[in-house]
Amino acid sequence: MIAIIPAAGHGTRFFPASKVIPKELLPVGAKPAIQWIVEEALAAGVDEVIIITSPEKTLLRKYFTEDPIWYERLQNREAAKAALKEVDQISSKVTFVEQREQLGLGHAVLQAAPLLENQDEPVLILLGDALVLSETPCASKMVEISRLHDNASVVGLEQVPPEKVSSYGIIAGEKFDQSNLLKLTGLVEKPFLKDAPSNLAIAGRYLLHPQIFEFLAKTKAGHGGEIQLTDAICTLLSERSVLGFEYPGKRCDIGNPAGYLETLRAFEEVE
Repeated sequence: MIAIIPAAGHGTRFFPASKVIPKELLPVGAKPAIQWIVEEALAAGVDEVIIITSPEKTLLRKYFTEDPIWYERLQNREAAKAALKEVDQISSKVTFVEQREQLGLGHAVLQAAPLLENQDEPVLILLGDALVLSETPCASKMVEISRLHDNASVVGLEQVPPEKVSSYGIIAGEKFDQSNLLKLTGLVEKPFLKDAPSNLAIAGRYLLHPQIFEFLAKTKAGHGGEIQLTDAICTLLSERSVLGFEYPGKRCDIGNPAGYLETLRAFEEVE
């Protein structure tokens, strides 16, 4: 199984700091956010993690590149050496692909398509600015649900307040099998509140049948003039079952300064 982490955005809400430091490398505890997300993917059983980045975000590549000089510098610091070794071990499973134009989340995910030929398992997609705090890692639970339902596609959901509905992809669905699982019947990208079919938002985690790439390649620009992943999922819905998993725990948004501060507090409580 393969995971994709879209992380090509410019991080303009963190300007001017993000001119130099990608928001995905902002520390959450002792690790940068991107490492937490890569580790969540690997814990779910993926063999390779594809990070979608942009040409100017060279520090992301550098972070996941082994650097023997650091082992010399840390000769007498065993804890730091152990942390560095941990990064190097996961780096061997990380591949980078560049998104050279900012044309939306769907376009970013599509950049991984050439590396996924003959893929027959669902593909895990974890947004690079969303961390999920839960007892069982969210991605692992989604993989488990998919396998229990004939490798069905699964999207992670959370309830959002009315004032935030227009900021998310919102689903329509019917209860399925258990209280926190739904069968999707439709999706709307960032609807006005009056047009929203529910208050359940897709929240940073997807496990999608590889046919999604076929549909993404045919998807035209939608909301905001961008190629939307939700539009391709709508097409996928017409041919295959897509389940919605209202996951327990807390989604932490590091995409803006206020969300980042909230994330630090949330992880502080856990530690």
